[in-house]
Amino acid sequence: MMYFWHLLSMIGSLAVTGPIGAAIAIYLIAGKQWRLTLAWAMLFGIGMALVVITKMMFMGWGLGVESVEFAGFSGHAMRAAAVYPVAGYLVLRSSGPYARYIGAAAGVILAVLISISRVPTLAHSVSEVVTGAILGLAVAGGFIYFASREHRWALSRMLAVLCLPIVLVAPNVEPIPAEDWITQVALKLSGRDHPYTREMWRHNNSNVAH
Repeated sequence: MMYFWHLLSMIGSLAVTGPIGAAIAIYLIAGKQWRLTLAWAMLFGIGMALVVITKMMFMGWGLGVESVEFAGFSGHAMRAAAVYPVAGYLVLRSSGPYARYIGAAAGVILAVLISISRVPTLAHSVSEVVTGAILGLAVAGGFIYFASREHRWALSRMLAVLCLPIVLVAPNVEPIPAEDWITQVALKLSGRDHPYTREMWRHNNSNVAH
């Protein structure tokens, strides 16, 4: 079972969801969907920025919600919930209104499973996963709303061609050390030698209990 969770976690990694996010932008540009390209870039960019900002605030200054062990939005959950529903929607867009929303729903299910995988793999707390998934779904929902109002499309299945190789090579992809980069920037800005961690909360609570 742990292999299953680790596999799902890998599918939600930046090395996979980042290129899929870029593939969505390329697809929109190729279809001359300039407004949707801008909407996707802004929505996805805001989601990514919020993940980075909340993580840096905790790592550098200890700003979080100790009662629920929230130390920043889960990047895996946010990215998965943003890209997979949108990819499913766009791949099946030319198949009719029901098919495109079935594609989006399939993407949501995959994103939820990826989000859940971050808890048993001990990467995130439940609060970080839930809030990250909600943020990502807000990104996807906002984009799908804008996309549903566009009626002139030059492309159909090209996105599947762009995304499939990314998913197939995922098992062999080297992880991108994004967490290390965020940590380094947070430490430099805060002037700390070591980042805050959730373990510090647990240690403090155990000391209080004794």
